[in-house]
Amino acid sequence: MKRLNVIGCGRVGQTIARLLFEKKQVTLQDLHSRNLSSAEKAASFLGAGNPTPNVASMRTAEVWMLSVPDSQIANVAHQLADTLAPDTPPAIAFHCSGFLSAEALKPLHAQGWHVASVHPVLNFAAPETGIRQFAGTPCALEGSALAVEWLRTHLSSIGGLCFDIDSDHKALYHAAAVFSSNFTGVLQGIAQDAWLSSGVSPEMMQTLNRALLTSTTENLLALGPTHALTGPAARGDTAVVNAQSAVVEQWNPVAAQAYRALSELAVALKQTGTTLPPP
Repeated sequence: MKRLNVIGCGRVGQTIARLLFEKKQVTLQDLHSRNLSSAEKAASFLGAGNPTPNVASMRTAEVWMLSVPDSQIANVAHQLADTLAPDTPPAIAFHCSGFLSAEALKPLHAQGWHVASVHPVLNFAAPETGIRQFAGTPCALEGSALAVEWLRTHLSSIGGLCFDIDSDHKALYHAAAVFSSNFTGVLQGIAQDAWLSSGVSPEMMQTLNRALLTSTTENLLALGPTHALTGPAARGDTAVVNAQSAVVEQWNPVAAQAYRALSELAVALKQTGTTLPPP
């Protein structure tokens, strides 16, 4: 088994590292996080790994996972590349950003390393839930062929459903994930605030939210967005859309902008089957 070093011991890093370790895909070696205490907590959760105070103190490994925030990936790659001894054998390095491509690891690639990115399409609320939910998780891969194939083999062994993504279009791919997941949460937050502002009790608000979200999700999965779409915009009821938009404007102007934009897209989706503008 290859040795795995982890830089960034957050929810994603802990989830993937523990699953790879438990399934005997890797041996866990060194762990580094911005705070040594975070690396120590991660080692306790993972049941293995040596917490280290900095990148320079990490030992040579065959595989490196950089599970740090997007804004830190390039800097960490530079730090790691700068600490490598001249005779360090090429390794595999990958990051877990959904937005950035393997190009963010360019300093390591320049050293002859095999670099890639993997984006597990899962809501990593906590490592404990991530471990339970990971089986069946789609994992987008791109980068150097050897690194991608290593990830495909070993992520598949822990339940990942690996697929290739075009490096040039990764940012748009990730935007789709944001619309599908993150903005769903934002829309639920707007809906709950509006219900409460309209006088609905907190208890009934939860009931309303659960009923609509459950039925909408079931219909979307069964019928697809176009056929599952309902509401005044989908019906072409422009008068209601305009009047309702004015009410939302008085309540929350930013939410009103979203209401108008989504209503326009809803009309296009219902009429043409796509949210894209005409060619």
